[in-house]
Amino acid sequence: MLIAYLEKQQQENAGEMALADLEGFYREAKKHYDEDEAFAERARSYVVKLQGGDEYFLQMWRKLVDITMSQNQITYDRLNVTLTRDDVMGESLYNPMLPGIVADLKAKGLAVESEGATVVFLDEYKNKEGEPMGVIIQKKDGGYLYTTTDIACAKYRYEMLHADRVLYYIDSRQHQHLMQAWTIVRKAGYVPDSVPLEHHMFGMMLGKDGKPFKTRAGGTVKLADLLDEALERARRLVAEKNPDMSADELENLAKVVGIGAVKYADLSKNRTTDYVFDWDNMLAFEGNTAPYMQYAYTRVLSVFRKAGIDENAMIDAPVVIAEDREAQLAARLLQFEETLSVVAREGTPHVMCAYLYDLAGLFSGFYEHCPILSAESEETRNSRLKLALLTAKTLKLGLDTLGIETVERM
Repeated sequence: MLIAYLEKQQQENAGEMALADLEGFYREAKKHYDEDEAFAERARSYVVKLQGGDEYFLQMWRKLVDITMSQNQITYDRLNVTLTRDDVMGESLYNPMLPGIVADLKAKGLAVESEGATVVFLDEYKNKEGEPMGVIIQKKDGGYLYTTTDIACAKYRYEMLHADRVLYYIDSRQHQHLMQAWTIVRKAGYVPDSVPLEHHMFGMMLGKDGKPFKTRAGGTVKLADLLDEALERARRLVAEKNPDMSADELENLAKVVGIGAVKYADLSKNRTTDYVFDWDNMLAFEGNTAPYMQYAYTRVLSVFRKAGIDENAMIDAPVVIAEDREAQLAARLLQFEETLSVVAREGTPHVMCAYLYDLAGLFSGFYEHCPILSAESEETRNSRLKLALLTAKTLKLGLDTLGIETVERM
């Protein structure tokens, strides 16, 4: 569709365009597609040619993909996401598998011809008439659908990547589509039942009005713009709290706080539910937020700085539990491994966020009621320093599992 529009506008030199241009062109192309049947037919024919390996369309497609992936990589780098171009397996890379999959599904009696298209009828899903629902895997014009690609993708991940568990983080609205594709995958024997295929669905980000989060003009909020805004707000915030900080330190701290705030705001919410996006809450230094957690970490470290003690000197110190708050903190520290297991098993990072927030709160109570540096004995002092050290290490490790950086001072 986009290639058809660029041809119509005689803008075939896609290499000179930016991602913002492509987004605008896509909106215009979609409008033409919906309103101009001749244009829509041409766009559909281009899909078939592209899937068939036509060199002209492949060249155009490669230019568009390169623009998109280059911009995506910039965003990944800002977020400290370790994905690179080498990790990308786009939809088109499965195209060579599609004819063989359709032929194999036919040979196994799973796919049949229906009104010119190739369809798999699933007894597990019914249409409005109560009949088995038909899932199209090849259109009558020869083109393939997302379902066909998803079947190929699951097959590839099992056979070539030897995956023993596959997690899909996709909008909840795609659930039935995925379930249908995976039902076909299982029936065809492409992935055994012993290998879980899991849809870790997520809800929507809402504005304060309870509607989908939009710009003031009503457009989609771009992640790059969101990060720019987060950094600018974080700069102002940390500058107010640290007026004597050098420009370089200020910029680094703003980056750590701003990027961390965006990540934590999303990860701290149950991914299956919608949530309200709120800048003030996101960047607050109290409550279940990244700035609060990052500050809690630096607060623990300040105990060692205040005492002039190398924290590593406390690694072998024995822990002696004498007070209830010591016991509560120690017990929560011991639950980190269990929490991490739950997060990995269920794909629920908000559980880790809740754990870290609770741990920070327990340390605050411990710090207030159990004197550390002025403890009544050296044994008690060292024990409490050890608890503080374990708290700092656990907070840092927990935030690291969420991809959130920490700093030594704030």
